[in-house]
Amino acid sequence: MSNTVDHEKAKKYNKWVVVLSVVIPIVVALLFGVNLRSLGFDVAPLTMLPPIYATINACTAALLIFAVMAIKNKNVVLHENLMTTAIYCSVVFLVLYVAYHMTSDSTKFGGEGVIAYVYYFILITHIVLSVIIIPFVLITYVRAITNDIERHRKIAKITFPMWLYVAITGVIVYFMISPYYV
Repeated sequence: MSNTVDHEKAKKYNKWVVVLSVVIPIVVALLFGVNLRSLGFDVAPLTMLPPIYATINACTAALLIFAVMAIKNKNVVLHENLMTTAIYCSVVFLVLYVAYHMTSDSTKFGGEGVIAYVYYFILITHIVLSVIIIPFVLITYVRAITNDIERHRKIAKITFPMWLYVAITGVIVYFMISPYYV
């Protein structure tokens, strides 16, 4: 691989970054509000999905940590593979998350007092950052695949902790709400 930044490729991908950064949150928000059972469709609630997508979040967090370790050890190929797998995990998580919410009633958190404030703080920051992280991940990835390594490193220093926070808090939210699943 040459050390030259592929500006043409970057220009093409940057258009997709913008489109996906806008479309994904809108589509998820729209689908999140659709409950197929409420609309009369005869679908079974996919109640087995929350522990699965929480596990995927945990795997994503581990992949991110191992990817950073790999690049610090100058293992670029392993880093690339781990990061690509983390992106795929995030996509699978999102599909399962939407599928669950389209077939199941929302679960209300039943905790009270301080724990409720903690839960809602974690939940709200998780949700906000899960939207914000989309363009960061995509831009970071595009800079890597277009060989814009210096700019990739700069944004990766922002993307990594934010993405790791989203992955870890996804697991925490699951464990905090899981006692209230019906």
